[in-house]
Amino acid sequence: MKGLNRKNPFKNISVLRKTLKNVKFLKKKIKEFDPDIVIGVAGYVTAPVIYAAKKMGYKTFIHEQNSEPGLSNKFLSRYADKIGVSLEASIKHFPKKKVIYTGNPRSEEVYVKEKVSKDKLGLDLSNDKKLVVMVMGSLGSNSMNEHFKNTLPLFKDKDYEVVFVTGKAYYDEYKSIKTDNNVKIVPYLDNMVDVLKNTDLIVSRAGATSIAEITALGIPSIIVPSPYLTHNHQIKNGDVLANNKCSIVIQEKEYNEEEFVSTIDKILNDKELYNTLKTNSYNMGVRDSVTRIYTVLRNMIDGE
Repeated sequence: MKGLNRKNPFKNISVLRKTLKNVKFLKKKIKEFDPDIVIGVAGYVTAPVIYAAKKMGYKTFIHEQNSEPGLSNKFLSRYADKIGVSLEASIKHFPKKKVIYTGNPRSEEVYVKEKVSKDKLGLDLSNDKKLVVMVMGSLGSNSMNEHFKNTLPLFKDKDYEVVFVTGKAYYDEYKSIKTDNNVKIVPYLDNMVDVLKNTDLIVSRAGATSIAEITALGIPSIIVPSPYLTHNHQIKNGDVLANNKCSIVIQEKEYNEEEFVSTIDKILNDKELYNTLKTNSYNMGVRDSVTRIYTVLRNMIDGE
């Protein structure tokens, strides 16, 4: 499959040809497998699969993670029997009789995991200090990492600790940066969930999985949405968090090192603001999303 070319519509003729060819191929494969239900989780690869399954009379379910649906799920909304959504804000984009607020399955996975104490995280953290985690997705962000190079030294003498996850590709760039002992720089965290359960404030992008984790645990957050994605999905996700008053949203183009650190200080030291962000974050979270999705699928398969 190929995604649609928005700059040159004429190139989409090849996309249409591929889609039709794949639908024919998929009908054969789906018939061979004979599933109870066919599930799609967005992306252009999903489109011919759900379409083919529906045309063959199979039950279909799609899931939308972002507040603003992508083209594939918008198209598939007419062919899906049921539609699960991660965020309440996206309900309005789908037929009322089909859409179900399920949350994102990552949230329940994070919530049910038993908490591990700080001293077992392998980061040499203090039990007496608050913890700020800065992570721009599992791969990191080149643009934000350039900002953070000038930001990390500003945490010197702060009464809280900072764990900054660079992303494996950018870690070497930070070896020469001098920071205080309260700043821990790591390329990646294999135990991210364990760290999150000990986090007092997180600085993050606005990806669907990140939002699910943050709100499931009720962590106050500073969100810097990625401005480089199609349809500005993360910027719109950030707007949802801001509207729910569970996060401070900073646009990347407006990032300022001193103001950023000042915002962290304010959140951690202003008890009323901190508790507001924490409470609203928790209230926005869905902590039984896996169970909700499973129940929908089970009922569909059983014909209920």
